[in-house]
Amino acid sequence: MKLTRIPSMRLIPLSFLVAILVGSLLLILPISSADGNWTDFVTALFTATTSVCVTGLTVVDTFSYWSTFGHVVILFLIQIGGFGIITVISMIMLLTQRKFSLGDRKMLQDSLNLDTEAGILKILSRIFKGTLSVELLGALMYSIVFIPEFGPVKGAWISIFNAISAFCNAGIDIIGPNSLKPYSSNPYVLFVTMLLIVLGGLGYVVWFDLAHVIKKGVKSRFTPVQIFKRFSEHTKLVLAMTFALIAIGWLVFFIAEYDNPLTLKNMSIPDKIFNSLFESITLRTAGFASFSQAGITDLSCVIAYILMFIGGSPVGTAGGIKTVTFFLALMGIITYIRSEDSNILFGRRVSGESMRKSSVIVYVSMFSVITFTLLLNATNPVTLQDALFEVISSLATVGLSMDLTSNLNTIGRLIIIVCMYLGRIGPISMAIFFAGRIRQKNNQHYLEGKFFVG
Repeated sequence: MKLTRIPSMRLIPLSFLVAILVGSLLLILPISSADGNWTDFVTALFTATTSVCVTGLTVVDTFSYWSTFGHVVILFLIQIGGFGIITVISMIMLLTQRKFSLGDRKMLQDSLNLDTEAGILKILSRIFKGTLSVELLGALMYSIVFIPEFGPVKGAWISIFNAISAFCNAGIDIIGPNSLKPYSSNPYVLFVTMLLIVLGGLGYVVWFDLAHVIKKGVKSRFTPVQIFKRFSEHTKLVLAMTFALIAIGWLVFFIAEYDNPLTLKNMSIPDKIFNSLFESITLRTAGFASFSQAGITDLSCVIAYILMFIGGSPVGTAGGIKTVTFFLALMGIITYIRSEDSNILFGRRVSGESMRKSSVIVYVSMFSVITFTLLLNATNPVTLQDALFEVISSLATVGLSMDLTSNLNTIGRLIIIVCMYLGRIGPISMAIFFAGRIRQKNNQHYLEGKFFVG
């Protein structure tokens, strides 16, 4: 059976599952662990899942537990997870000059979540070149700090690993057991990490639109305002939402954690400002930490829930329900309250299908959060606050934890594994996967019933 004969709604979830299982088998091997012993299956499965799903939650210390071979496997899984296995296979086909059938193009379109097959191979090539360029630039920028600190070979390897992990919003590093906490007073390392996180989270469609419009605008000597007006409505919304969420999170974390002795109190004012900004950005599905999440205030915790749940933007490496989805769902509520007939945004009408899809994604994601939080709370001796943080972090593929992940029992770890997988492929995709074939439209018409709502 050819892969292209399998519907994309089934093949895409299956492809991630296969990548996870293959990664698990590789990580079980003695060559993957630093001490040369076999790794138990649940630990290997958890690590492979968090890598492929670019989450960042870990049950063992990535730095000390895994060997160099294990680190290579993890990094390879992160890169596959960031791209998506279908995209990776398509890139290999493109590099080897294999011909793409109509089925291949359709599969690639679905895996990239695009609404058209037009120019799909050109888009694939630009994604491949753009990603490698950004990751290489990130590695070079990191190397300025890491090579002098760790030496040429180890420093270069750490730079490459961190650049790919940050761009893919994976949040896994091999610097040490404390993530980026030793660099909380190093604005340069934090800036490079934030830059890579944001670039990965914006999405490829926004990349290309920004590059095209800005290049054309500079040649035509347009003002910044004129350039912004020429962006697509999608790009405008993504940029506006990204800036707004980062700014709100930055302000809240700075105020809420300013005098918190467990987080920012002992830092200088500039470090408090920079670490508050870093926290606001890393919560958008990145997973790196410059201070412990276990000590944040209740206000910060609530804002963290919201930022993690929303996540990054469509057609990128970030997770969550996505910025555009959140805004359209919110817009639907406002439109209904105002009794407006249509949804207009940046002078364009938003389709009813997009509005319905956004609402469904929000509802299903919220239901998943509640369900898995209760399951985790029922099977592990944890507080509801910690369980909620862990579940949202895993479903949104964030990777931050209130120091809970490694203390979970086997059932708890399996619950988080399922959450990470669902977060990467999307709860909607899993529902469709098990629903079977989509039925044809029903032409029967029924009398309208009376249902009292509200």
